Amino acid sequence: MQANTILIRTVDVTRYVTPLREGGSLPAIAEANDGFLYVLKFRGAGQGIKSLIAELIGGEIARALGLKVPEIVFANVDEAFGRTEPDEEIQDLLKSSIGLNLGLHYLSGAITYDPSVKPIEASLASKIVWLDCFLTNVDRTCRNTNMLMWYKELWLIDHGAALYFHHSWSNLKEQALKPFVQVKDHVLLPFASELEKVNAELFAILTPERIRNIVSLVPAEWLVFEGAENTEENREVYVQFLISRRNNSEIFLQEAQHARSQFI
Repeated sequence: MQANTILIRTVDVTRYVTPLREGGSLPAIAEANDGFLYVLKFRGAGQGIKSLIAELIGGEIARALGLKVPEIVFANVDEAFGRTEPDEEIQDLLKSSIGLNLGLHYLSGAITYDPSVKPIEASLASKIVWLDCFLTNVDRTCRNTNMLMWYKELWLIDHGAALYFHHSWSNLKEQALKPFVQVKDHVLLPFASELEKVNAELFAILTPERIRNIVSLVPAEWLVFEGAENTEENREVYVQFLISRRNNSEIFLQEAQHARSQFI
């Protein structure tokens, strides 16, 4: 798909099916008016809207790089939604999430990926490690792989912990140039023997134009932050952060190679 043809559908949530109690974010399986089930990420949960921004940007960058990610949709939650929910904690969550949220197509029957059961090829492992170094995604570890096997293919989920620079919103240029030291905990690092090769490949795919196009998908209403309320200036911060990391990928590449050398 070309950078200028990315489309994100919008659905209306019609039925809350069941919570997925993972950490403090309380995502849920919900049904939408198109008849499909989605894993719904709520704007009123955990790290709030910034986790939705990371989920959207991270997921669509992964897709642009040829990795499998469930379809991402914008999901409207109506004021009346969840009034019959008996759990007070969930009801409060739904009340604070009225408006535009984020959903990922629910992969029914998928199982958590376990590298000890099914090792993956070096090229794919290297691409995923490169992606997570680029996005500064701290949440793809042995404790929580955030990968699923579905119809014998590997799918990436949950990028809400990526782009953690935006939680402090300071020293942005310096943060863009930092190596990703948390790569040492990446579940696929031992298999990622082609990092240098995929660096050249993914660098070529992830052009500044493509980055800008993906960041343009973020709704303006999600870009109003306390102390930084100019939405387009905030959007440009994401663009420049990602372009800078792309242009200086050798920094996180070297860190990943160093961390991997400890395994071999």
